[in-house]
Amino acid sequence: MMRTQLWTPGDWNALFGFGTNILVNLLVLTGLLRFVVGMPDEIVFGRILPAAGLMMFLSTGYYAYLGWRLMKETGRTDVCALPSGISVPHMFVVCLVIMMPIARMTNDPIKGWEAGLTWVFIQSFVLIFGAHAAPWIRRITPRAALLGTLAGVSVTFIAMRPALEMFMTPILGLICFAVILVAWFGGFRYPRNIPAGLVAIAFGLVIAWGAAAIGLGFGGVGLTALGASFSQLGLHIPMPAIGHVFGGFEFIGIILVTAIPFGIYDLVEALDNVESAEAAGDHYPTTRVLTADGVVSLIGCCMGNPFINAVYIGHPGWKSMGGRIGYSAATGVAVLVFTWLGIASVLLALVPVVAIAPILLYIGMLIGAQAFQEVPKGHAPAVVLSLTPHLAHWAKTLIDGALGAAGTNAAAVGMDKLIGMGVLYPGLAVMGEGAILGGLVLGAIAVFIIERDYVKASGFAAAGAVMTFFGLMHGPAVGFAVTPALAFAYLMVAVFLMACARQEGQAPAWVEDLVSKAKAKLKPAPKAEVTAGTPPAAPSA
Repeated sequence: MMRTQLWTPGDWNALFGFGTNILVNLLVLTGLLRFVVGMPDEIVFGRILPAAGLMMFLSTGYYAYLGWRLMKETGRTDVCALPSGISVPHMFVVCLVIMMPIARMTNDPIKGWEAGLTWVFIQSFVLIFGAHAAPWIRRITPRAALLGTLAGVSVTFIAMRPALEMFMTPILGLICFAVILVAWFGGFRYPRNIPAGLVAIAFGLVIAWGAAAIGLGFGGVGLTALGASFSQLGLHIPMPAIGHVFGGFEFIGIILVTAIPFGIYDLVEALDNVESAEAAGDHYPTTRVLTADGVVSLIGCCMGNPFINAVYIGHPGWKSMGGRIGYSAATGVAVLVFTWLGIASVLLALVPVVAIAPILLYIGMLIGAQAFQEVPKGHAPAVVLSLTPHLAHWAKTLIDGALGAAGTNAAAVGMDKLIGMGVLYPGLAVMGEGAILGGLVLGAIAVFIIERDYVKASGFAAAGAVMTFFGLMHGPAVGFAVTPALAFAYLMVAVFLMACARQEGQAPAWVEDLVSKAKAKLKPAPKAEVTAGTPPAAPSA
């Protein structure tokens, strides 16, 4: 009988890689809470981070357990646990769309925190109940659409920011990137098999703090920030926050606008990432994965964490580094220690972010490449089409940020002026909203057209029409007739594709029946026959 190995040398690589990924997210999350939402440090370090640490500990531990079970069931030794943690897109949404506006509207950051808790509470149930439909969605959706829309998220929102940060501080960023690339893509081994992630971080620490010592302020580190971070050291155990969860229900109208569509986003994102893991050789039960995400998110929410848990992009990356099941559980333990003891504040002040950024760029490269490598060659155009909504969303985000920095917005500048300068802002806005669903639908339509399966292509176009009509894609919020013209266009595409299916002899029986009935109704009534030699009947009075 095979003995399962709980820790392998490759787990060190994955631990430092995945751990630094989590560290970056904690850094960004903490900055958003403190400097954007205006949350007091006693709530950030005393309530939110400890609860988030508990959620991630439960999540990473559970996925390590699933990996262990898969290892035992298959007899394989190369099983890699699913990576998981706080969902990065949701981190920005809940802070910028829910918590910050409500905190400013009420002049009370605690109210913003409560609204965030309620947001996650609702999303958790969307995940739990939606988990049972997810395997069916995965079964009918082509891999190119799932991996293509995942690559769109990865390239734009995971890889691009770290890439830009690297070129803003190239002495740190580019060299750390080279340290990682030669090991993780080139197979180079550092002395004593020291993990490449640790080598990159160590290099970044030495250069950044050496520059700080001579007054260059290199890498954004300094003694002042480091000294202040020690004030948060101490034991912070999460406490139940049920009252705060239900306190946020007074803002339910604002919350539902984003909670439901982003709950659906979670379902699709998890499907994509489970599909990515299967493409790398590890099959995990979709329903169990999604239910676990919902349950651990609900536990974290009830303890004070306003961020949803998600299976992460990057399973093939950690597996290619040699990660198996130990790295996942070890990361959870490390996060628990860092957040409960306040060590997170010290680490966030100690490590230059630009030394960590190359790891995220590596993950973006790997997932983007996988979308093309793990699908039939002929489906490559569909992958590219799946990317386009994410590119539109990313471009709109940059434009909005630039206009906001100038103290204005697109509406104030005027759409005609923007279009006149070649900035097709309305198109970016419509195409980019609900990008993950939009990319999936467009990619699936393209795959089935390439395969000449016009019935399935028509079905996805019809689904696109329904989701567009209700704002789940191509719309800023859920509603009724959100973008009716675009929904009608998708519907016409569905009709056209079904006509193509009929021409090819693929149309289902119900379509033929419908066409026959329509023809019968349109056919003119037969004229009365007149017998030769018989005068026509006289008209009635």
